[in-house]
Amino acid sequence: MGAKRQFKVWRGDETGGDLQDYQVEVNEGEVVLDVIHRLQATEAPDLACRWNCKAGKCGSCSMEINGMPRLGCMTRMSSFEENETVTVTPLRAFPVIRDLVTDVSFNYEKARQTPSFAPPAGVAPGEYRMQQVDVERSQEFRKCIECFLCQNTCHVVRDHEENKKAFAGPRFFIRAAELDMHPLDAREDRKEYAQASMGMGYCNITKCCTEVCPEHIKITDNAIIPMKERVVDRRYDPLVWLGRKIFRRDQIEAGTPGVDAVSKEHEVGQGVNWHREVPQPQTAAVGDDGRLPISEITFDKAGGPSPFGDDLTFPLPPRA
Repeated sequence: MGAKRQFKVWRGDETGGDLQDYQVEVNEGEVVLDVIHRLQATEAPDLACRWNCKAGKCGSCSMEINGMPRLGCMTRMSSFEENETVTVTPLRAFPVIRDLVTDVSFNYEKARQTPSFAPPAGVAPGEYRMQQVDVERSQEFRKCIECFLCQNTCHVVRDHEENKKAFAGPRFFIRAAELDMHPLDAREDRKEYAQASMGMGYCNITKCCTEVCPEHIKITDNAIIPMKERVVDRRYDPLVWLGRKIFRRDQIEAGTPGVDAVSKEHEVGQGVNWHREVPQPQTAAVGDDGRLPISEITFDKAGGPSPFGDDLTFPLPPRA
């Protein structure tokens, strides 16, 4: 016969609810999910709780235990003091359906929005070949069981419901990082997409997502921070910025000496419109005080529209 332990379990639905007290028998070696099942079998047969494998691999039994997002099947009762009251509540970042069950469809919507793996051109399935080091590099991120504890604990959506539209969350940042590392992925804009469309800039790397991950994925250190660094390298590196300002400025007009017809045709094919009228900058490069405006330094484009078009990145491809 196990000892009786004090529990507080949230009961309610989308209209509201509260914590209810229960005295539940706890046996040696049991986890919180065992206690929830015993509670359903004895005192609260209508208690709603989502679960499946009870082995820490399906991610279904996500809940908050004493305020910490955890898996019910992986939280042992022995980790609490014998006289400690164990409080079990639903995931706070998502709408409650009933009791401990929440609506996590937000995550599936973000999954559909995330661009999938793009196979390389000219390579059929079954012919993909990669180095083992590349396999191991991204294998960590493939351990995700989609428990969404990282999504739940991220304060960007946990405390600000209005951010959900623009913010994908750490679970999908590691997906973007995995594909960005993939040597066979044909998309080359993973980091830019994560910054522009997934809201990676909202993340201020508090590492709370890493702390709650049951698979011990180093979400912040191995995925988010490197992705942020690669975005900065592409957009804000001072040498890259300087290159955008001065690179090939002497060759932007059509008919520039040294640009023959063959190379011009090749470059037009790469997206450069050499016959386009060069637009004038909208603001002076230097202010009345003789200094460069701060907006000119921090903005990632020149003062006027680029004569090369917004779809071209530097450096230009080598001439044919």
